Amino acid sequence: MNIPFTKMQALGNSYVYVDGRHIQLDERHLSPLAQAVSSVRTGIGSDGLILITSSQQADVKMRIFNADGSEAKNCGNGLRCVAKYAFEKGLVSDTRFQIETLGGIVEAHVHVRNGKVEQVTINMGKPRLAQKEIPLTSGGEETAIDYPLEVDGQRLYFTGVSLGNPHAVIFVDDVASAPVTTLGPKIEKHPLFPEGVNVEFISVRSSHDIDFRVWERGSGQTYACGTGACAAVVASALKEKVKKGEPVTVHLQGGDLEIVWDNDEHVWMTGPAEYVCEGTYFWPNGSKAQNR
Repeated sequence: MNIPFTKMQALGNSYVYVDGRHIQLDERHLSPLAQAVSSVRTGIGSDGLILITSSQQADVKMRIFNADGSEAKNCGNGLRCVAKYAFEKGLVSDTRFQIETLGGIVEAHVHVRNGKVEQVTINMGKPRLAQKEIPLTSGGEETAIDYPLEVDGQRLYFTGVSLGNPHAVIFVDDVASAPVTTLGPKIEKHPLFPEGVNVEFISVRSSHDIDFRVWERGSGQTYACGTGACAAVVASALKEKVKKGEPVTVHLQGGDLEIVWDNDEHVWMTGPAEYVCEGTYFWPNGSKAQNR
């Protein structure tokens, strides 16, 4: 099966994008296809697969599959890339439009110069803070601020936030020495998180600057995580380390994002999105897929 693709990246968080308007893929093939294209040795190399299709509820629909084949509900960096793709490829004509995800419908605003999208702002909606919404096995309506967690004989404290997918935000003194690759995978699969969790290690540099590293559920350590950056700002505001309603720059390994948690409870994320390459992926397992 020959599958046309576009590889895009946002702050080093890269995905393989397949336009579902032009190719029909068997639902059973999406997870193994994500694993195949993500491989840096035998595939294209990426953090996962994003399928772009039409939507009955919004202007365009995004489905995201992690490198391990699991389907995620949302992805901030992926949303910015989808917004750029949708505008520049003519799927939408307005600079403001809606994107459907499994985590809900979000609003996108593309900032255009000479017909090209330079920056994208996404309204990520209202964060979900109740333990049962993140979710935690403890359930309940209470928030999880400085919630205790036992890992490898250590007691850690995290603040839980969901933005369509779950996040455990851990405050540290120095992100450079944070145990991202050692404790990250163990926290991701901890029994407290029935759906797994994205793990953010952050250090608040000032009321407008946060340093950030992440272990992403299903993908491992990545250069950036858009929803994670949003969760970091929400958690920091809950702990009164940054001010709600004011822009905060989150410094990720791949670059910077500007995040605002406004007084109406919506989280706004602004940052870049870029093309890497286009091509055709030759996938022998997709014999039942059909070109449209």
